[in-house]
Amino acid sequence: MNEGYVDFRGHRTWYRVTGDLPADKAPLVVLHGGPGCTHDYLDSLAELAGTGRAVVRYDQLGNGRSTHLRDKGAGFWTVDLFVEELAGLIARLGIGDRYHVLGQSWGGMLGAEHAVTGPAGLRSLVIAASPASMQLWLAAAGELRGRLPADVQATLLRHEEAGTTGSEEYTRATRVFYDRHVCRIPWPEEVVRPYADGIADVRWQIFDQSSHMPHVEGKDACLKAIAAFLDQHD
Repeated sequence: MNEGYVDFRGHRTWYRVTGDLPADKAPLVVLHGGPGCTHDYLDSLAELAGTGRAVVRYDQLGNGRSTHLRDKGAGFWTVDLFVEELAGLIARLGIGDRYHVLGQSWGGMLGAEHAVTGPAGLRSLVIAASPASMQLWLAAAGELRGRLPADVQATLLRHEEAGTTGSEEYTRATRVFYDRHVCRIPWPEEVVRPYADGIADVRWQIFDQSSHMPHVEGKDACLKAIAAFLDQHD
């Protein structure tokens, strides 16, 4: 295992490689969710190094061990920023001619954005628990929100209309939504179906005993499925 930093726009992106990059199998680059999370909750994916391929994890700019930029406004944090950062990491590690990408949650959206740039060395893309569009995600979230107790729904709406979403009461109500739905209930299939319908060479697997993180909740089955898919596309 080795780790280090890649320079990016005058800042630093931290990365860790598990396994050997000069290997017969193409390395896997893992993209964490958020935006705002770190690589740590995807640590189980490093076990794929045991199949003979290197696994690269990193903290996206602004998070974890990478440079924190608390003074940057919303205009700085664009999709293009993270796409460029990912491309720079791949180039710096010298794996641009042959690699796989796995993105979880927001990382899946980032992975899709990376793929549509047409990188020549991208062998496959795994999109894990990630929506095909924010419109679909918002529609699904709205339907799940409608299942919350009436008092929780009223609290959310009151603060959203008043512009007081930074209050402790709103935070508690949001936590109820997150705990009841985001962490425990798989997202409706229509949120990801466009990927299955619109990509020619695609595999779609549902882990029905897991919610948002099958790499944790059903780790063995999830890693087995990922390993088999990657092997098919080396």
